[in-house]
Amino acid sequence: MAKEIIMPRQGQSVETCLILEWKKQEGDEVKAGDVICVVETDKASFDIEAPEDGVLLKTFFKEGDDVPVLTGIAVIGNRGEDISSFLEVKALSEPDLLRPEEIALSTARAKRNIRISPRARKLAAEKSADCSDITGTGPGGRIIVRDIENALGLGLGQGLGQGEKKRPFAVSSVTAPLSGTADFPGHVEEIEVKGVRKLISERMLSSLQTTAQYTLNISARAGGLLRYRAELKQSPEELDLKTITITDMILFAVSRLLTRYKAINAHYLGEKILQFQHVHLGLAVDTPRGLMVPVLRFADRLSLKEISEEAKRLSASCFKGRITAEELNGATFTLTNLGSLGVESFTPILNPPQVGILGVGSIQLKPVQKEERVEFVRSILLSLTLNHQVVDGALAARFLRDLAQALEQLNLYLAV
Repeated sequence: MAKEIIMPRQGQSVETCLILEWKKQEGDEVKAGDVICVVETDKASFDIEAPEDGVLLKTFFKEGDDVPVLTGIAVIGNRGEDISSFLEVKALSEPDLLRPEEIALSTARAKRNIRISPRARKLAAEKSADCSDITGTGPGGRIIVRDIENALGLGLGQGLGQGEKKRPFAVSSVTAPLSGTADFPGHVEEIEVKGVRKLISERMLSSLQTTAQYTLNISARAGGLLRYRAELKQSPEELDLKTITITDMILFAVSRLLTRYKAINAHYLGEKILQFQHVHLGLAVDTPRGLMVPVLRFADRLSLKEISEEAKRLSASCFKGRITAEELNGATFTLTNLGSLGVESFTPILNPPQVGILGVGSIQLKPVQKEERVEFVRSILLSLTLNHQVVDGALAARFLRDLAQALEQLNLYLAV
């Protein structure tokens, strides 16, 4: 009996998935568990497997299509089996072509017939957003939640003034290689903005537009970290401690300190602030698909070794494209380290609703005055970005000061 393969929901916030690649084509025989296709959410990619043995009788979408979750994407069954019922349902789900007399719809009726997802419609109602001024980026121009959020960030949520022009979110399309112009001669490659790259671009723009961000910097003595790292490298093999990194140590110190600074281990939701008892640390990971931030859950309960193992597991899953939506959600604070690339300092950008993110730079020799002489001390520069709507500068300064001390005396925190 023929069976429809449904685009699964990967997390509560995921509305659509992009079909990256069909591993099986129409007419191919498949076994239960065979990968039918690879799809990508705005957070991660994953495989869709055949639910049973059979033949892939029909695929309803092509590679590159952005498909709403819980939508049928293919039919599997016996060769030659009648699947007309699936085709009829699919045809009914597609928007009808406009007849000539329907072209002259009134403005009021047009607004009623806007294609918009239920969650996006609810958000638009809550924010009093005029959806007729919003360009949908979902399948078939459907308006989804990120379109509402982007529009509100651009100031379109209350409608446009008379004479103002709508500013849709610019997304380029994949085309054949372009020839150069007089100003830019030679080969030009045009890349479609989608998937993780699109998510990053939307979130970072929205972050800067909707939060009052400021950054504080401090140099922490790195001698204690380096000495302890050297001890771990010389530790017995059976302890399995040799691979613990400087980043792991900083994650450990941050996880302990944030339990004392709950105002920083928080989410800002506009009308309310959520302060968390436990620390769920986001760790920025650079992958070929773009920046990902998996979450070390209950980091404040993990030992240094456990933090190191979990950070490595999550990072590997990101690189392999096997990270799940659940593993990318729920961070209460984020750490990003560019020190390994030689960056001394930078300004990290918040990932709302989080109110804090710590940037870690490289270890450098810094001049420090001691009485009448100047000494060069190995130091690591920490950059803390916070939302001033929630956290004032004095509290942020105390957090950085205490973090610097914790890194200098990490052995004391390990004993707690």
